[in-house]
Amino acid sequence: MRDSAAALARLCDPAAEVSAHYVISPSGRLWQLVRDEDRAWHAGAGAWCAISDINSHSIGIELVNTGDQPFPKPQMACLQALMSSLMARWRIAPQDVIAHSDMAPERKEDPGPRFDWRLLDRLSLALCPDGMGADVPLSASLDAIGYPQAEAEKRLQAFRFRFLPLSQGPENAADRRRADAVAAAFRAARTGTAGRRDS
Repeated sequence: MRDSAAALARLCDPAAEVSAHYVISPSGRLWQLVRDEDRAWHAGAGAWCAISDINSHSIGIELVNTGDQPFPKPQMACLQALMSSLMARWRIAPQDVIAHSDMAPERKEDPGPRFDWRLLDRLSLALCPDGMGADVPLSASLDAIGYPQAEAEKRLQAFRFRFLPLSQGPENAADRRRADAVAAAFRAARTGTAGRRDS
């Protein structure tokens, strides 16, 4: 959505059959549209790891942004504060924070390649590890991270949006090596074997 008024109008329109718990404007203004405890309709069909009904297992945050523009500092500051509060209150782990494009690669592209996942990782609000691993089959690594089955190009695009935002073109060794490292970090986080992170 290009502006907050349009986003709010759509999310509050019963005919649109879409909603979200929170909306954050570019200026950092926050609206809560649905109680945390209630189900919102922000995700639609999709999956992540073993969860096939994301709407029933998530708190949806919508950022007013076209996807091809930077996310302003006030908006990101509001998001960080909101996430810190929600993650503490609901005991949400960083590895369980995902994008719409992660859980529905064939349908969704938000928040897109301009979103700063590395910043959230540094704040322990999401997982976006550094490094490269081995050149192993991409599909196996994406499965291990949690991506649902989807068209290969769309699945690769969703992975790149978050972990290799400058990468383009056909699948290459950098994609495979990066995915292997990310998969290892997600496996470690889920099993509690990840190393202690310095703040």
